[in-house]
This record gives sequence, structure tokens and C-alpha cells, in this order.
Amino acid sequence: MSAEKPKAVKPAATAAPANPQMGEHAKPSLATRLAGGGFGLSLGALIAALFLGGLLIAATDPATQKAAGYFFARPTDTLSAAWKAAAGAYKAMFEGAIFNPKGKTFADQIRPLTETLTVATPLILAGLAVALPFRAGLFNIGAQGQIILGALVSGYVGFAYNLPLALHLVLVIIGGIIGGAIWGGLVGLLKAKTGAHEVILSIMLNYIAANLILLLLKTPTFQREGSSNPISPILPDSALLPRIFPGSDLNFRLHWGFVLAIIAVIFASWLIERSTIGFRLRAVGANPNAARTAGINVANGYIIVMAIAGALAGLAGVAQVAGTEKTLTTGIAASFGFDAITVALLGRAKPWGTFFAALLYGAFRAGGVMMQATTGTNIDIVAVVQALIVLFIAAPPLVRTIFRLPDPANPRKKKASKNNSLQGAQ
Repeated sequence: MSAEKPKAVKPAATAAPANPQMGEHAKPSLATRLAGGGFGLSLGALIAALFLGGLLIAATDPATQKAAGYFFARPTDTLSAAWKAAAGAYKAMFEGAIFNPKGKTFADQIRPLTETLTVATPLILAGLAVALPFRAGLFNIGAQGQIILGALVSGYVGFAYNLPLALHLVLVIIGGIIGGAIWGGLVGLLKAKTGAHEVILSIMLNYIAANLILLLLKTPTFQREGSSNPISPILPDSALLPRIFPGSDLNFRLHWGFVLAIIAVIFASWLIERSTIGFRLRAVGANPNAARTAGINVANGYIIVMAIAGALAGLAGVAQVAGTEKTLTTGIAASFGFDAITVALLGRAKPWGTFFAALLYGAFRAGGVMMQATTGTNIDIVAVVQALIVLFIAAPPLVRTIFRLPDPANPRKKKASKNNSLQGAQ
């Protein structure tokens, strides 16, 4: 027998040399995530909207228009008039929204800030009512109707019953939460059971709520005695949210509804980011089919998130009827439910982002009145600026291009080191 030939041993496979032309993706830094993420985009959208709003203010200013007639002779006159018009309008808005140095007392000077917080209170709560369903993949534009139902129930509990101080206010708050939760949960229930789109459902329920309050305020149960207008009786003191700064000499409208709004932001942040329910809701929003495969009840998720959203919007109704207005009218919800959509978008559907976006919008509303009264600028400019913010928020690539912001989703590649290049050459 001849000896068997030994099998040739194959050399161990070596790793392919690194291509010096290809580098690893660098992990985006904190500064990159802030500048190119939601915060940077929102700030860029605000700056761009204010800039375009300033151009519009200048274009409608009579002095600027007059100077523009001889622009080519003295262009500096036009630019100076335009700057004076825009800067004066925004200065007046600041003084009407944050701090008025012309006030005789410190209370007069900070009164604009308290007005901003008062206006922002229902916007915070309604903004959360829109932001939470966003995270679950739903578009809740029914906050307007949910505010009305919350105000309707809480207002009725307020003026129809004579109860002890603490108990009365607690029941008013609970009534508003329940009223809004039922109206919001109805959207989630119909979507879960019938598959109807939440946008159509919430639009129809907005109309129903607006006509329902008009109908009820014409009935003897809700209409104020001796009045032919659709207005309810004034809520007693036991059913009102106390003022944060009481005192007849101060006359601040800011009430404890603002504190409830902060508590709601903390609760919403914990719910969506830390709780098991929040994890399931985010999973449903990311991919309903995958969530269903993982054993998550998607239908229940829709009902739960819409009921919570409705409860938050109902709490905004409580802030209006038991805090600011003290009576129930057909305009109790104003346009807070629709403005909440913009607030949630500007806040990137995050609770604390929504909070600060609502403060900004509250400043726009409170300062717009002073701007018009002081400079004669049309208050509709504020609505234009708000619309421009939405426009820029909806176009992140445009904002990144204007301000040269980095994109955290597409980080720059690391440069290949000299050693890697030498190894590749070998």
C-alpha cells in the first residue's frame, strides 16, 4: 500500500484589506443632534418665519412704501424705514408678551408675561392632546370638539350644583376630563371597530360638538336666566380655579390651570417615554403590523391613546370655563383646538417640546394685541408668521439648506487613518 498523500492545508483566510476610500460612519455628536434634530429645525423654522414676517411688515408699512418710491436715489432710506417698521413691531410684541419696561410698577411690567401664560395654558393641554396620538400613528384634529365637551360638562357641574369649596372644584375638573375622554375615546373606538379614518371622525365630531353647545345654551337648563344670548350662568367661586397671584390690586388672570398644564406635561412625558403603555403606543405608531405580530392589541391602543388625548383636551376646556372665562359660551374653545395642531408640530410631538411651542404661541397671541395698538401693524401678521412656521416645519430639508444644519440621520464618514491606508496598499 502506497502512503497517502497529505492533504494540502489551505492558508487561513485573511481579512480583506480596508478600502482607504471608504470610512466608517461617525456617530453624530450631541451638538449635531441638537442642531440638526428637532430643536434645531424648530428654531430654524421660527427664525425664518420671523424674518419673512418682518419683510411683510415692512412691505405694508406706509413709511417704507413712501421711501421705496425713490429707492434708487436713496436706497438707505427704504432700508432704514423697513428696519424701523419690523423692529418696532417685534419690540411692541415683546413688550406685550414678556416684559413692558414702561409699566409704572413691577406688577404692570410683568403683566404681559402672565397674560402669555394664561393664553398658553389651554394651548399646552390641547397640544398634548394632538401630540400623543401622533406618537401612536394617529392624527387627532378633534381637539376643538374635545375642548368643547370638556368645557360643557365641567361648566354644567360648576353652575348647576352648590357644593363645598374643595369638592366642587374637584368634580368640575373630573367632569371636564371625563367629557373630553368620552369624545376622544369615541374616535378611537370607531377607528378600532370599523376602520374609519380618525381625521374624518374627528372633523365630524368637531361639528357635532360646536352645534351641541349652541343647542344646549338655548335651553333653560344651560341659558342664563334673563338673557336671550347663548350664555350660561356665571360659575360660583367654589367651582373656579384659584388665581396664582391673588389680589384685587394685581388683577392678574393667571390661574392654577397653568400648574395643571405643567403636571399634564410631566404625566404625558412619563406615559409616552417611560411606561409600558407608552412603549406599546410607540410601537403601534412605528409599525402597526409588526406590533400586532408581537402580540400588542392595536385596536385597544387606538382607544386608549384617543381617550387620554380627549381627557387632556377636556382639561383645556376646564381651564377655559373654570379659569379664564368663568362662564360657558359658544366661543369657549376659541381656535385653541386648531392651533394645537401647529403647536404639536412645532414641538415635534414631544411633551416638553409642545410645552415650549405653546408658550411661544401664547406670546404671539398676547403680544399681537400690543403690536397692533402701538404700531398699527395688522394683527393678522401673527397668523401669517404662524402659518410660515408650519410651512418650514413641514420642509426640514429646506430649513437645513437655509441654515446649513447637519442631518443626524446621515452623519459624515470618518476619514480613513494613515495606517489603514498603508495596510490597504500592502
